Amino acid sequence: MRLGLYLNLYGDGTARPSLRDAVEQARLAEQAGFSWVVLGERHLHRPGYHEVLTSLTWLAAHTERIGLATAGIVAPFHHPVVLAETLAHLDVLSGGRVTAGFVLGYRPEEFALYGVEPSERVARFEECLTLVTRLWTGEEVSHRGRFTTLEGAFLSPRPAQDPRPRLWNGGRVPAALERTARMCDGWTTSFNETDADLPGKIAEYRSHPRGAGTLGHEVIVCREGYAAPTSQAARRALEGPLRGLYDAYTGWKRTSPDAARYAQGWDDITARGVVGSPGECAERLAHYGAMGADGVVLRVQPPGMPQADALRAIETFGAEVLSG
Repeated sequence: MRLGLYLNLYGDGTARPSLRDAVEQARLAEQAGFSWVVLGERHLHRPGYHEVLTSLTWLAAHTERIGLATAGIVAPFHHPVVLAETLAHLDVLSGGRVTAGFVLGYRPEEFALYGVEPSERVARFEECLTLVTRLWTGEEVSHRGRFTTLEGAFLSPRPAQDPRPRLWNGGRVPAALERTARMCDGWTTSFNETDADLPGKIAEYRSHPRGAGTLGHEVIVCREGYAAPTSQAARRALEGPLRGLYDAYTGWKRTSPDAARYAQGWDDITARGVVGSPGECAERLAHYGAMGADGVVLRVQPPGMPQADALRAIETFGAEVLSG
């Protein structure tokens, strides 16, 4: 089972927040045998949130082998040529380590910030990914679309990976699963997708025909994760910071059915997480493997968790879970 580490990019309230902790975690995850570090995109958060693509570039400069993934870039906010160029150049600079994961976005405040109508998000997403893929694969692109017009556009340099970096997409509704199969190479679940729902959604996703040029039907399960000597120790380290994050999510998703899941108790959270002793965490990873997952992305450090606690969990996953 391949593991990814979802890094905490939230600001810490200082005047000049740094990525020092994220770099330390990424280096340790590389040593521990994780397959990816994974970053998300967020805006209008106090006390701040690091920009995803410059942060990924910084991490590329401070690591050597570990994959560099996003889950995900909010595609409707980005011009496809700028996005294709930036990710292609990052793939070259990192020696072919990029996996580009995307999402539609959901916060009305963020759509207003970028001047994008939420009703256009699916159309913008599909046009963006179509153009990114065409530009990456070496075509000279002429395109007259709803949002973008190109005449003879091309990329130089192209990405290091042949034929291109892999594409992931998040989303939980049937239309998102069909879109992922048609346009991308892997589906990333939400962190609060229930275990009861996952087998059916994995089967539904893999039942859709793959689009021309796609590279697979990968399933990446995103979960809260914390490995400690005992399940009690894992709870002591994770519960408080995670509850603070979930309280914030409840406000952000106040109009979404997801809001109720973020108000659930500890037992419900751990029932869909990879949390506990090394043996318990190994069992949970095997459980997701049996469902058909190809990888699991773990959010180990919610905002407010001390760096030392996060490092201990990463080290434990490497020494006592992955090694087993």
